[in-house]
Amino acid sequence: MAAGGDRESPAPAAIDYSSRLVGTTSASARVELVSVWTLGAFERFYAEFLHLTWAAKAAFEARDHAAAVAQARRRLALYNATVYPLAEALRAAWPALREPTPLWANVESQYRAAVHGRYEADLAIAYLHSTWRRVHHGEWQAVEYGFGDSARVVPPAGAVYLTLRGAWPIEARLVQQVFQVAELSVPFADAAGDAELIARRINDLLASRRGDGLRGLEVVRGAFFRNRGAYLVGRMLLQEGRLQPFVIALLHGPDGVRAEAVLHSVPHVHNLFSSTEAPFQVTNRHYHELSAFLHSIMPSRPPGLHYSTIGYYHFSKVEVMNEVRRHLVRDRERLAVAPGSPGTVSIAFTSPRSDYVLKVIRDQPTSQYKWTHFAGVESVLAKYRRVHEINRTGSMLDNIIYYNLRLDRAWFEPGLATELVDAATNSVQAQGEALVFRYLIAQRKLTPLNVFLATAPPDRAARALVNLGFCIRNNAAANVFNKDFDARNYGVSRFLKVYLYDYDAVETLTDVKVRTNRDRVDGEEEVPGWFFEPGVVFLPEEILAGLRIDDRALRRAFSDAHPDLMTLEYWQGLQQQLGAGEVPAVNMFPESCHLRDWAAETLATE
Repeated sequence: MAAGGDRESPAPAAIDYSSRLVGTTSASARVELVSVWTLGAFERFYAEFLHLTWAAKAAFEARDHAAAVAQARRRLALYNATVYPLAEALRAAWPALREPTPLWANVESQYRAAVHGRYEADLAIAYLHSTWRRVHHGEWQAVEYGFGDSARVVPPAGAVYLTLRGAWPIEARLVQQVFQVAELSVPFADAAGDAELIARRINDLLASRRGDGLRGLEVVRGAFFRNRGAYLVGRMLLQEGRLQPFVIALLHGPDGVRAEAVLHSVPHVHNLFSSTEAPFQVTNRHYHELSAFLHSIMPSRPPGLHYSTIGYYHFSKVEVMNEVRRHLVRDRERLAVAPGSPGTVSIAFTSPRSDYVLKVIRDQPTSQYKWTHFAGVESVLAKYRRVHEINRTGSMLDNIIYYNLRLDRAWFEPGLATELVDAATNSVQAQGEALVFRYLIAQRKLTPLNVFLATAPPDRAARALVNLGFCIRNNAAANVFNKDFDARNYGVSRFLKVYLYDYDAVETLTDVKVRTNRDRVDGEEEVPGWFFEPGVVFLPEEILAGLRIDDRALRRAFSDAHPDLMTLEYWQGLQQQLGAGEVPAVNMFPESCHLRDWAAETLATE
């Protein structure tokens, strides 16, 4: 509003940096213009990013679930949507920026001085590097993923989380103070009753350990919003400095906000914050401290993934690559072909202690490729990008895609380096003592399902097969259909949860033709009508054969748990739901976490 408060000030006229850059002959003036232009673009991006983050809170308060989903998708795409056009405009206005000259170093020097002292200075520098990388898109010009020596601005702990002192047995009034961190503008339906249920649950949990030295709670200021749900994220402070998760799930119903569940188990919290889900929108801007807080209650989860959990993928990229490099340099490991069956479309590689698998797409599939037509490298990459941008329903690994990345050739086993250079020329080029990647995909490392089944005890193997069925269902709920059910395309976590991680055979479920041969007369010799239909045709009765699992007991475990997956009615019914704009429910935590037995509505539906 204007100073008088009765009408808005006119918006400042947009500066035509492109014309200024073209019309300026001084190199130093051009460097300054590029710095100012990029910083202005960053500031507009970050202001919109924060606006969309807090819009998630407004959508929860208004019970506007469609807006929540749309805003989350917009926020996810915002970074690239602003960097890409900026880079194209810079390329056109000053072509010399594409050349290997010190121009970018000069730009960065001025840019760093301009952002010095800001909390988001390292994010601003990441934005500059992303722009620089995009200017060189499609070229063999590596740009470092990092922030250099940017100084960290550390906020006081009280700006990040609320500390509440209390001992076991915990009192309900203490829990009611936890509800206040979200700063919701809508009331709770029964705050006192919900607090009593949560206090009773925590007291029962700690009773067998005589309270375990409980001395209080620490809860992030703000709430974590995703789809229909909101979450208050905290930790219990126990004896000897130990921490235990304390997460309250909220739902806004017609009668007000209710606490629906409390999560205190590390596996349950791991699943809730998994990067196989859409990211949270957190109404707290201190992203480094949020990541550290999440790491404190999930210490076995790689630090880089905590940034992606809250939507700061640029930091996740830097941290993940730093983790990969630390193993290669500190532990003197080498990258080698990943365990499991060699990919027909991708080349996957890792090092023994790394938490990640790296991938590139082959120029052409191997002779074991199952399909008659290969749509090309860009088509496969588009599928990986699509999975990153959708609700992965807890059953698809997220992807980090690096561009213009340089890695030392000495970090690779010689045979792998040769295969990469020869079989993936679209991505990999040798430059002196390094390999330069036009793109490189990184995913969380899992045990390939076929490898797991070969050595697991029968009961655990059967459990994994049952969980494979849930994985297929959840993927379908996101309108994702993997036409290759081969167990080699799936991975198993230490908690026996199964995830899809190969996406070259992924299709949109509503585009698939679901047909059957079960209506054919025995002995009928004519070619079925579906044989001549264009596009992807799927016969549900062939799922078991598609798994390529020889063990009859394991196939039986799958079919006994999921008989409807092999029926025409299930798949066509799901297509009808998706076509009508419905999204099937997906549970984010087990029934045991719910505070009331009658709580049936999931927090994860869209």
